[in-house]
Parts: sequence; structure tokens; C-alpha cells
Amino acid sequence: MAYADHRVPSEAELARRCGFWRVQLAGDGEAIDPARSVPKDRDFPAGTHRVLVLGGARSGKSERAELRLAGEPEVTYVATGNRGTDDPEWAARVAAHRARRPAWWATAETTDLAGLLCATPGALLIDGIGTWLAAVLDECGWDLRDGAGRDAVAARITELTGAWRQARGYVVAVSDEAGLGVVPASAAGRRFRDELGRLNQALAAESEEAELVVAGRVLPLGEQ
Repeated sequence: MAYADHRVPSEAELARRCGFWRVQLAGDGEAIDPARSVPKDRDFPAGTHRVLVLGGARSGKSERAELRLAGEPEVTYVATGNRGTDDPEWAARVAAHRARRPAWWATAETTDLAGLLCATPGALLIDGIGTWLAAVLDECGWDLRDGAGRDAVAARITELTGAWRQARGYVVAVSDEAGLGVVPASAAGRRFRDELGRLNQALAAESEEAELVVAGRVLPLGEQ
């Protein structure tokens, strides 16, 4: 059963959400027949389906990704943020994300995205790629002059993009669009922006869908 309320802004958006959830949108006054709730002539996502959801800070990208998987019976939410932080503001953000997710979703707190993509049953929601990259840079080093660290980061990115390419199932990943603001003042900031931009491009190239969320509005990104 799927429900909708006044927070759905338009009939077109409701139809789009029904597509995510694999349910048929009933017309006004139409009786609902459960036997045909999934129309046979609709091409719903099946098998491998990878989605990259991009957006800036507070754009609504995480909510959008969660919405896409709200109708899936088995979802693993992958949190890639730093679990060891004592920052109360960060803890409040994490708590808000947890409260918003369905109670039956499983949660994995890890940076081993390649392993999860290869082994986890059901749907995956990865939130997010930016915090994963920051954790990898923490492990391998932020200094571009460190050849060994640079190679280690490149190897981790290659491992992730390879696992994304070979993923089997419904996978939605959230990532930051970090290239629209001012040029970062520090070398570390510029490296993060550049590495994340290249990684976003690599994942988008291997995705069935990619979309950009701006101020809560969604812009589908078509193939080039």
C-alpha cells in the first residue's frame, strides 16, 4: 500500500513517485484492484539499477534518495560519516537522518563501499560519497606531494568505481556537488573538490540515472 498527502506538490510528482515505488496511480473515483497494482506494461527498475543523486548542502538530496527507495521491502542504509566525532552539531545531523528513515531499514556504518556493493542483498542507499572520500583522504593523506598517499587514494577510487560498475541490484548513492562555489582557500580543500568532481563523473557514467537536487527541486541529468 502506498500513501500520499498534501506534501506531494503536483500530480506529475505523484506519478513520478509511484514509478519509484512500483505502484499504479489510480484516477479520481477509480476502484483499486490489488491484483493489478503493478501494471505489466510499465518498465519499472528491475535487476541492476544505479542512481546518483547530486546536490549542495541542505539541497534536499538525502531526502530525495530516501524517497526513491521508500517502497523497497529490503534496504540497507550505508552511513559513511565519521563515527568517532564528538561534534554535537554533527551528532544532531546524524540523529535527524536516523529519525527520518523507515524503522525496518538496516544500517551499515562503514567506508567499505566496494565490499557492500558486491555482497549486500536488497537495495542500498549510500549517504554519501563525499564523506566516504573525506574518510579515504584521512586514511591515505591529503598532501598531493605524497606519491604513496596519492596512489593509495587513486586505488580506493578505482576499487569503488569498479564495484559500482559491477553492482547488481537497486543502488542509490548521494554525493555532494562541490564545484559550484568559490575556489577553496586551502590545498586540501581544492584537492577534495577536484577528487570528488572526478569521482562524481565516473559514477554518473556508470549509472542508469543521475539527478541534481537544487533547493528541493530535482533536475534529471540526461546522457551526453
